[in-house]
Amino acid sequence: PMGSERMEMRKRQMSTTQETPGAAQAQHSTGNRGSNACCFCWCCCCSCSCLTVRNQDEERARRTSHELQAEGIPNCEESPAPTLEEVNAWAQSFDKLMLTPAGRNAFREFLRTEFSEENMLFWMACEELKQESNKSVIEEKARLIYEDYISILSPKEVSLDSRVREVINRNMLEPSQHTFDDAQLQIYTLMHRDSYPRFMNSAIYKDLLRSLSEKSIEA
Repeated sequence: PMGSERMEMRKRQMSTTQETPGAAQAQHSTGNRGSNACCFCWCCCCSCSCLTVRNQDEERARRTSHELQAEGIPNCEESPAPTLEEVNAWAQSFDKLMLTPAGRNAFREFLRTEFSEENMLFWMACEELKQESNKSVIEEKARLIYEDYISILSPKEVSLDSRVREVINRNMLEPSQHTFDDAQLQIYTLMHRDSYPRFMNSAIYKDLLRSLSEKSIEA
């Protein structure tokens, strides 16, 4: 009987010895899976560096998108700061507003808030075209203006009636400085009648006028 007990104890010891490394290995393996689990799944783990990397990637994507949008916005014309007299003159007529770079810049800023800046950009592109004399340059600029502001596929397409579009299509057969004259006049009239009255009542104009008035009083 004593021998049988000793044999049984020895078997139990051997069994325990064999199970222990396996259990330790399983525990170690489970621990490894636990430490890396959040690296291979979509769940958020506050202590995991994957969340930090993901946030950095998202922030980088947002910053890149913002930078691309900023690059897409054409720069305003260079001009000295407007005087109080100039800003007051803008209220007298749309023509006086459009005569000065500062006036056009302020109006463009307002048009941008109404998502209609393309009207001013088109008008300015037509003015630039009129200054050209080289035939090849005229043809190239006319093509770009057509693609940017006339084509129905362009996101910056301006609103023109069918008659004016037909005139442009005929003119594009032999582009000149005056290819878009009718269209330019129509957009100028649209800005005058539609956008200009709202600009005069906008915070952009009123804040500029108030700022210059205060500086004038302080001086």
